[in-house]
Amino acid sequence: MRKFELADSEWEIAGQLRDVLKILKDATLFFSRSTPNLATVIPAMDLIDARMTTYSRDTKYSPSIHAAVRLAKKTLDRYYELTDTSEVYRIAMSKYF
Repeated sequence: MRKFELADSEWEIAGQLRDVLKILKDATLFFSRSTPNLATVIPAMDLIDARMTTYSRDTKYSPSIHAAVRLAKKTLDRYYELTDTSEVYRIAMSKYF
């Protein structure tokens, strides 16, 4: 069983991953309580993006965490791009007229 034990460095990365994923857990719990709408989703996406940017620049995180955060930001950017083409979003943001 010793071969399956995590090394100290692996525990450190696991702790960093837990810290980074907390914002996503919080958003999931928040939105699972009620029906999400643009007024709540867009600010949440903005907060997640800001946190991911902070994490990607923080030197306390390992390179593997930085790589994971960059991928998460790419996914979030794709969602942002989808909102740009949404008529509902454009109306809500007064960009339709």
